Amino acid sequence: MQWQFRAPVIEWRGPAPFFYARIPETVGAEIAAVKRIASYGWGVIPVKATIAGVTFETSLFPRENTYLLPLKVLVRKRIGVTVGDEVEVEMAIGGVIREPDL
Repeated sequence: MQWQFRAPVIEWRGPAPFFYARIPETVGAEIAAVKRIASYGWGVIPVKATIAGVTFETSLFPRENTYLLPLKVLVRKRIGVTVGDEVEVEMAIGGVIREPDL
């Protein structure tokens, strides 16, 4: 399964600040429908995502009726985003993103 959506960048504080793209609840509901086959444990789901031409692999975390897409420091620096920005995301479960049309 794959999705394209717009998401706000949020900060969630723990021992260190973490930055995430908060997945829209409608997309979160679709992900939740396949979580049993997609998760490798603890509700965490591996994905491959592309934002502003930067493709990376990570795992979604369930949170507040949807999922959070972690934005690693290297990714945030390359795409130039911070808290409050919105990002266009292309994402697929299990690391399969369709090839761009040529």
